[in-house]
Amino acid sequence: MRILVMHSIPESSMRYAENIDHYEHEVTYVTVTAKLNSLPVGVPIRVVVRSETGDTAADVLAAVKGLPAPDLVISTSELDVIPAARVREVLGAPGATVCEVLPVRDKVVMKTAVEGSGLRVPRFAPLPAALAGGENSVSWRGRTVLKPLAGQGSDQTHVFPTVTAALDAVRGGDLSIEADRFEVEEFVSGRILHVDGLLVAGRPVVVLASRYVGTCLGYAQGKPMGSVQIETGADLTDWTLRCLRAVGIENGPFHLEAIEAPEGPVFLEVGARSGARYVVDIFELATGVRLPGAAVRLLVEGPAGLPAPRVPSPDRLYGAFLFPGHALDSAYCRITGEGVFRDDPLVLRWHQKQADAPVSRRLTYSPGLVALAGTLGPSSPRALESFILKLFDSVLVTPGEPSPRG
Repeated sequence: MRILVMHSIPESSMRYAENIDHYEHEVTYVTVTAKLNSLPVGVPIRVVVRSETGDTAADVLAAVKGLPAPDLVISTSELDVIPAARVREVLGAPGATVCEVLPVRDKVVMKTAVEGSGLRVPRFAPLPAALAGGENSVSWRGRTVLKPLAGQGSDQTHVFPTVTAALDAVRGGDLSIEADRFEVEEFVSGRILHVDGLLVAGRPVVVLASRYVGTCLGYAQGKPMGSVQIETGADLTDWTLRCLRAVGIENGPFHLEAIEAPEGPVFLEVGARSGARYVVDIFELATGVRLPGAAVRLLVEGPAGLPAPRVPSPDRLYGAFLFPGHALDSAYCRITGEGVFRDDPLVLRWHQKQADAPVSRRLTYSPGLVALAGTLGPSSPRALESFILKLFDSVLVTPGEPSPRG
């Protein structure tokens, strides 16, 4: 089989070499120059470097022009879902089309589908429609979220006290955005859950829920964030499966976010992909399944080769925390107050930037690129969350300068 991989996520996370027989299949990786060092090694591959014009699909198609048509196109990055569908359509490869992937990328299409299945979603409207119709065209008046239709990691997401304030910020030019790429939705209060797992033919292979400590929006603004796995009951699993059916996710990994409201979960968004790197890592620790690798294996070999998951007991769950560096206004950071936590028995992995090591200036959830990150467990959700809350109260990350080298 000829396999075309739209390479974006590094081999250390994807583990392509473990999940594709590169001797049996002809595998071509299309990548960019900056990511050449994150390809699989020790297996036969063809590497094609593409340009970066801003149109990923066009760049990939130009790069593979003249090569035999692939039998399979693999893309696991959230940002490449629609470009990969375009590449499949042009090359005649099987797999999801652009129309089929819109419910897992376009938040208006997504929530319309979930609401149509009888599940609660925040009230919402496309931003152009709200601007044209005014405040009276939407059915809520209070706190309002403005977010991209196909955003990632709460980037470019803003919260306003009212619908009017949100619309005025756009009308007045306070925000430099393209209105047709945004939506507005009501702010629903509650803790945020993320549910991760793997489906085969609509049936769950493994499902595990976690609760955020902090929020993705706060993290985008520079605040620390954590995540703690929780017991995943049948009701939450069934609700999750209803959401997945509504948007057409039947095979592969998923990452769903929901608000814990008093009357039950409120759908927020879902992706037909694995979660962030730290989510992938703690999911594997708890269940034995590495979701990106399982997704690749499922595409290439089918369900027969998937690993058998384990169901973690309530005291064998894991958590993680991250202190970002992108909002420091400095390439370096200074960390204080962390010493008492580093050697705690709950700490499984600890990643800390030294004074002379630069942090990522871009929003990232990769533990090795942020100021401070760690993996915790195994333990109970209560113990894990208590540790993270104390950590957040005690540790301070501030702008720094590299230490002089003697």
